[in-house]
Amino acid sequence: MDPGTLFAGVIFGCIGLAAWQIGRKQQSGRQMLLGFALMGFPYVTPAGWPTWAVGALLTVLVFWP
Repeated sequence: MDPGTLFAGVIFGCIGLAAWQIGRKQQSGRQMLLGFALMGFPYVTPAGWPTWAVGALLTVLVFWP
């Protein structure tokens, strides 16, 4: 695993944890699910650029109204 992929996993994992906690506090299933997805997807993406692309997409979906 290269350092860029590891860094992306840490960053998106932290964003996912925050989204999950906010979703749990607001009882929003959508935010909880997206937060959980942000925490787990780095384990299944194969390389650096797909990790950044999927993470950016999921992060936009978390903050999309």
